[in-house]
Amino acid sequence: MSPPESPRGPNPHIRLNSDTQDITGEPPRPGTARSTNSVRSLTAPIRPGPSPTMSPGLRSNSSSNSIYHNSNIVGSSEHLLPPSRRSTRMRPFRDESPLRSPTILSSRRSSFDSQSSRDSRIAGPFVSPFDDSRAPSRAGSDDDLNTQTVSEKFNITPSAGLLLFPEDVEKDDYLHNPDPAEDNKRDCDVFTKRGIMNVGSLAVLTIGLLLVFILYPVLTFVDKVNAPEKTPCTNNPLCIAGKENEPLLQNIRRDVIDPATPESAMTRISHDGKKQKLVFSDEFNTPGRSFYDGDDPYFQAVDIWYGATQDLEWYDPDAVWTENGTLNLKFENFVNHGLNYRSGMIQSWNKLCYKGGHLEASISLPASGEVSGLWPGFWTMGNLARPGYLGSTEGLWPYSYHDKCDAGITPNQSSPDGLSWLPGMRFPACTCKGEDHPSPGKSRSAPEIDALEGTVIYLGPGETNPVGSISQSYQIAPFDIWYQPNYDYVELYDQHVTEMNAYKGGPYQQAFSGLTNLNNNWYNGKEYQKYGFEYKKGNDGFITWYVGNSPTWTLQAESLGPNGNIGQRTIPEEPMGIIANLGMSSSFATIQVDKLKEHYPAIMRIDFIRIYQDEDGDMELTCDPKGYPTTDYIRKHPGPYNNPNLTNWASTGNSWPKNTLMDGCEA
Repeated sequence: MSPPESPRGPNPHIRLNSDTQDITGEPPRPGTARSTNSVRSLTAPIRPGPSPTMSPGLRSNSSSNSIYHNSNIVGSSEHLLPPSRRSTRMRPFRDESPLRSPTILSSRRSSFDSQSSRDSRIAGPFVSPFDDSRAPSRAGSDDDLNTQTVSEKFNITPSAGLLLFPEDVEKDDYLHNPDPAEDNKRDCDVFTKRGIMNVGSLAVLTIGLLLVFILYPVLTFVDKVNAPEKTPCTNNPLCIAGKENEPLLQNIRRDVIDPATPESAMTRISHDGKKQKLVFSDEFNTPGRSFYDGDDPYFQAVDIWYGATQDLEWYDPDAVWTENGTLNLKFENFVNHGLNYRSGMIQSWNKLCYKGGHLEASISLPASGEVSGLWPGFWTMGNLARPGYLGSTEGLWPYSYHDKCDAGITPNQSSPDGLSWLPGMRFPACTCKGEDHPSPGKSRSAPEIDALEGTVIYLGPGETNPVGSISQSYQIAPFDIWYQPNYDYVELYDQHVTEMNAYKGGPYQQAFSGLTNLNNNWYNGKEYQKYGFEYKKGNDGFITWYVGNSPTWTLQAESLGPNGNIGQRTIPEEPMGIIANLGMSSSFATIQVDKLKEHYPAIMRIDFIRIYQDEDGDMELTCDPKGYPTTDYIRKHPGPYNNPNLTNWASTGNSWPKNTLMDGCEA
């Protein structure tokens, strides 16, 4: 028995275009069918009534022979074919939820399914095996039934005459809906804001690409071609100009005698007729040498204000260099450190010391011998004191005393008349046991011998006919009464050019000084002259000063003998360091400011420095001679030797050594 027939629902509406006109006419009333005369109708009128039942097998066969079960179909050039059974993947509806059913086939539904029964076996014209039994989600919605939804469900093969009415346009397909009216509104004028922006952007982009890929490589290549050759000094501000290609360690002195020293300068004859040999020389032939601390094995340019003589300049290492075979010390009007001038000073302190022998230097003095004010110097000082560091010099400079204790070692020499303002000897021979002393039992100090201190004298009346002059002196303490030495043991070799200095000293030093006139051609690099002195240490020693190869005057040790309540002063036993400087101070000479302006910058040029000593004598080239060491004491007391702002011994934090004469202790 066949199952009861189910009433047929209304036929589905098929819209090929998105126009609102229903191409199948109005929806039929239940149980009725309405025919249409439109050639675009895709279905024939369906008569009401039961549909014959078919077995599944029969239904399958009939389906394969005809697309529609009703053979009375109005002819049409538009054909709708169900999709092939081989196609198992279909696109979802546009509004289908992303949360799909467990199976694709069950989740898809036909727009032509029955609205009244899930189990309808009525075979409509669009029945498909892909249909499911659920109620349609778009039932009764014309807006949701269009060519897109149909094409998603069925394979619509385009054929000729598919679009029979071009005036029926789709609302969502502007590309395939030509509109001449809208096309006429468009033009190709680029001179609009948008056109200018587009063209301008393209131009900027093009120019940028040209700059990056053409101009930049060209500029880079040209820059490399024109760039100066790189040297080791290119990016090193501390590199010495002119020494870029110097082999490593080749600029280090490997011998105390400069290889550039001529053979003729290897020996000389001393004042007493003995042969002396060269033990040290520096010819300064290497240009661009630096004298900052640690840059040179024998000399250092200091960075201080020389407060001991109230100088007007600041000593700066930048003012010292080598060039054209000379060592140069430049004095210039250069405001720095609160001072108006800058100049240079080199010292061999604690690097190069000697004891006994002959020291000389070939020098062209600065500026002019006719202008007063500059203070060039070439001199020596005992290594236990560092020049310019007043904390180290107090109690040592300018003492040179015998190994006994008397009034000469006491403050002010125990004299109430103001003869001496010195604090007394710091290291007398009679320091108490256990006190700080470099070599207990010996008098230690820092005497000073000057090879030259430049000034000007006037040969005519009323300060006329000026010529250059130098003071060659020995600074010493303790002092003779009224600073009067025994001149019976002083010798002048040419009194036409050399005379004893009328200045004999003051409360800080006694000065044995001879003045020698100079040739004014020996200035400003025109010509050079040698200046030096020779000395023999001890109580029976002497000092002889030289200009060129000629001695100017000699001081015998007997001139320094006991006098009043003081004992024997000695020719220095201390190792002596070398100093060269170019200063200015009103305490030394009259400063002719206006005339000096014509000579700035003034340069003191030194051609060489040499030291000679006896071949068979006990002279030494060291800062630690036998019985008179210095370096160990300096190492143990770094403060006063490295800080120029410590201006007295008390400020160094060290105590003044006690002695048996003043403190009643045992030696």
